[in-house]
Amino acid sequence: MSHPLSIKGVLIHDGCVLLLLNERGEWDLPGGRPDPGEDHRAALAREVREEAGLAVDVGGLLDEHLFEVLPQRFVRIVAYGCTLTGAADITLSDEHLRMHWAPLTELAGVVAGHRLPSGYLRAIKSAFG
Repeated sequence: MSHPLSIKGVLIHDGCVLLLLNERGEWDLPGGRPDPGEDHRAALAREVREEAGLAVDVGGLLDEHLFEVLPQRFVRIVAYGCTLTGAADITLSDEHLRMHWAPLTELAGVVAGHRLPSGYLRAIKSAFG
């Protein structure tokens, strides 16, 4: 069975990672579904621009896993490292409730009172090395 695909970015800036709070009350990484035939890295750069107003370079693959978004509803997450190429001023889209630059020392299963899914945490730790 094939699962829907979501390309996510681990954007590190000044020792922090960008997290976006979604409507389920969970921290999310910027990203989303590629358009049909769209290159994964191009899709991720587009999604980060749309969701946060940031320009990024997309680097290497960090992690790939299945994420249970809702009971029995899975999405294949493919996470890449990203670096900022412009200003760090965020323009949050209406897809997310708020943003947070989280330092590595703050990362755990819960960040600022909201859940951070374990697959995202693994990708973030991989990016920090």
